[in-house]
Amino acid sequence: MTMIPLNTSRRFIRGRLGNVRAGLFGSITNTLITLATLAVLAWLIPPLVRWAVLDATWSGTAADCTAREGACWAFVTAKLRFVFFAFYPQELQWRPGLVILILTALFVASAFPRFWRKELLPAWPIAALLCWSLLRGDFTGSPVSSNQWGGLPVTLFVWAICFAAATPIAVLLALARRSKLGGLRTLSILYIEVMRGTPMVAILYVAMLILPMALPDGQFDKMIRAMIMITLFWAAYLAEVVRAGLQAIPSGQQEAAAALGIGYWRTMQLVILPQALRVVIPGMVNLAIGFLLATSLLAVIGIFDLLNAARASATDPNWLGFYNEAYLVVALIYFAICFGASRYSLWLERRLRAGR
Repeated sequence: MTMIPLNTSRRFIRGRLGNVRAGLFGSITNTLITLATLAVLAWLIPPLVRWAVLDATWSGTAADCTAREGACWAFVTAKLRFVFFAFYPQELQWRPGLVILILTALFVASAFPRFWRKELLPAWPIAALLCWSLLRGDFTGSPVSSNQWGGLPVTLFVWAICFAAATPIAVLLALARRSKLGGLRTLSILYIEVMRGTPMVAILYVAMLILPMALPDGQFDKMIRAMIMITLFWAAYLAEVVRAGLQAIPSGQQEAAAALGIGYWRTMQLVILPQALRVVIPGMVNLAIGFLLATSLLAVIGIFDLLNAARASATDPNWLGFYNEAYLVVALIYFAICFGASRYSLWLERRLRAGR
């Protein structure tokens, strides 16, 4: 094992400390901003600590919480299961719990380049069908209507499956928008601009009110209708990110591939798209984080995502009004997922050397 010399380590630490000191107090402006930030923190943190820790109620009932002015963490303990699984029957909540584990395992397998093989592609539709069957109870008896689904499994399921399904559609839309075929390019532009110019709430209302009239007998579950429209909506945003990556690749590479006799689709598969997708890793992760937060709009069509389940938990007559605690728990969950995604993006950029 290679040992780092002690002097080198000390110089590295001093250099890092010097950079931090320069960033905080390197100029009059930086010093004023640092002092102002410290003043704001000194004003905010003590009351927050008093509310969240010192005056908090950690166990008991709602009556115990109302007797004190701090946070009611007893509410979180009592309603955490509802926040995670909403109205799903309690004796069957192992199913949505297993859905969370399956989706987490799929995320982990898809995150590391060592698992990027052709076998990973069919794993996504298989996992989607398995999660859907588990939530419905197709193979385990005791069917559960989608009206009772909710919480974290629904948020992760809609986010993962819709984003995965939107990605190949977005690639095709980006290629069509750069196509030399005028009609195909025009259709692609119209689709992208119409979708990007329409609020997601309107898209969800289309899924609930208009799509049933266009489908045979309107028998599709509202969750499926919502996921179809969300996928088509997100594909338009992803298409523009992919198109930016395609434009960043020098045209000479495609011309060289054509000179070697490589066909268009083969050139895209082996030469252009691998480079373009590496370039837009930050943009795709940024959109993925935004789409995760946008799943909270499912509440407008009566689907209890994680945020809506937390809001509903505070309407329980036995625990009425503890919205701050409910929203804080959900905020921490969203932050953990989003912060992990941003750190992963930085790691993947270094891993794939996207900056070179």
